[in-house]
Amino acid sequence: MGDLRSLPPLPRPSWLLVLALASIAALGVAAAWQWGRRRRRSPQLKPVGTVSGLFVYPVKSCRGVAVEKAQVTELGLRSGDLRDRCWLVIKEDGHMVTARQEPRLVLISITNENGYLILSAPEMKDLRIPATLSNKNPVHNCRLFGSDIQGRDCGDEAAQWITAFLKSEPYRLVHFEPNMTPRNAKDLIELFQPNDKIAYPDCSPVMILSEASLEELNSRLEKKVQIRNFRPNILVTGCGPHEEDTWDEIVIGDVEMKGALACPRCILTTVDPDTGIMDRKEPLETLKSYRLCEPSKRHIYKSHPLFGWYFGIDKTGTVQVGDLVYKLIW
Repeated sequence: MGDLRSLPPLPRPSWLLVLALASIAALGVAAAWQWGRRRRRSPQLKPVGTVSGLFVYPVKSCRGVAVEKAQVTELGLRSGDLRDRCWLVIKEDGHMVTARQEPRLVLISITNENGYLILSAPEMKDLRIPATLSNKNPVHNCRLFGSDIQGRDCGDEAAQWITAFLKSEPYRLVHFEPNMTPRNAKDLIELFQPNDKIAYPDCSPVMILSEASLEELNSRLEKKVQIRNFRPNILVTGCGPHEEDTWDEIVIGDVEMKGALACPRCILTTVDPDTGIMDRKEPLETLKSYRLCEPSKRHIYKSHPLFGWYFGIDKTGTVQVGDLVYKLIW
């Protein structure tokens, strides 16, 4: 082997190359430190209110069920067999039917007992429906706001009961089962997150409204309205009117939710929940006098007044009446 000392010396890197490599290394260290700092940051939890009511609406447009405690699933609130808006009245061609078309739907109340949903309505014998239907029941392709979704038929007795009470064309009742594919909220409104899923709600797993917002509205109305006109899932006390509009990320119990957009109100709010009669004017007209969106958001909300706030689910868990509502501040 030859003498290593006889080999020509290796070329030294230029000072420009050394400086460039050092700069790249320094930038990498700085970026890693900033990333680690962001990872270590924790949000502050600011209490902004208290849960004063929880409501599950098993059959879309029918009366809600007040509960003291509920699971918050990716599809919304659940209490035992009662899952929020997982039953739906449809026409025979699969198109949804709501209180917009049949206002008397709001008079149907729901309870559950021993694995059955029990539907009650004025001058009608109670209807009992198994919470878990037979696989022999046909599955319908349903149509909601331009989206397709499945629902298993609840049987001829349920169809006849609904049709008889509403004195309508033939309607059927269907159930969204856990193994069926939910709708993507983001497909309806871009402001939702990709993981926000829904069964038969209009567009969101959860809607939150404050008592103060209702009080503010009633101070402007001659004939007062109820919280039942607006059908929130979570009612909050201890905050100012429409503060719920400012809650971007919140924690209730062990549940984490992210605000998506305001709830644009429609003619359904004018249905009297005690009589099933549609007024077509109030409280919608009064809301329009002070709750329209700013011009830059008209492409989202059009001419609908805003009342309440839609939330997506970041972390499932349990909520109960009396829980504090915390806003995350980063």
